[in-house]
Amino acid sequence: KNILNICTLNRNGYKISQIAKLSPEELKNEALRLQESPDPDSIMDSLINAMVDFSEERFERSLNSAIHKLGFEQAFTSVVFPLMERTGVLWATGVIRPSQEHFITNLIRRKITVAIDGQDVRFNEQSKKFVLFLPEGETHELLLLFSEYILRKQNQQVVYIGNSLPFEDLYFLRDTFDPDYFLSFITVPTREMPVGQYLQRLSTAFPGISILIGGAQMRNFIGKVGDNVQPVLGLSDLMNICRSQAS
Repeated sequence: KNILNICTLNRNGYKISQIAKLSPEELKNEALRLQESPDPDSIMDSLINAMVDFSEERFERSLNSAIHKLGFEQAFTSVVFPLMERTGVLWATGVIRPSQEHFITNLIRRKITVAIDGQDVRFNEQSKKFVLFLPEGETHELLLLFSEYILRKQNQQVVYIGNSLPFEDLYFLRDTFDPDYFLSFITVPTREMPVGQYLQRLSTAFPGISILIGGAQMRNFIGKVGDNVQPVLGLSDLMNICRSQAS
């Protein structure tokens, strides 16, 4: 937390020599003051501080402030998802515990779910059908939830399946729902086969369905995919694809 506070002050123009003269209490108070700014990095610092302390009240206040200042979509693209990437690094290096990461993940999931529940979706002749799922063994669903929010905002028809879907159930979804699109994310290596083999299996099994695939494994993937498979290489890419495919 001290390092985080020092970084906050330094990024906002404080010299290290100035920071060194501050008492621990002064350092904390000045960092908290700066974290109230609308700057995305400062908001992230505030959210991380709240995560470390398991402070739901401070986390909610900071996130609500970001949404109020930036709007829901911009708050998530410039603050929340970069925060999750930073949190992943902190977890991998042992700075935070899995329980702290799970704490904020559940708060963020709840925020997206409430936003989805408040949408007024009106299907029309241009509405497409989307199935949103994660492969078996995959549990990182925040981007999938956010995708549901974006698609429903465009008045698209979404069946949200969620995490760890057995491949065989995709046939049932195809036959029952007749979707235009599958949308999924692969963050960790797929359980039963390499990513390239999984993508080829999807493409071959569902040639009449457009398949949108994002996640960390796609950013690192080098290889051929089927003609009906479109990689989603980042959050802005996701939003552009969702809007263009849904129009």
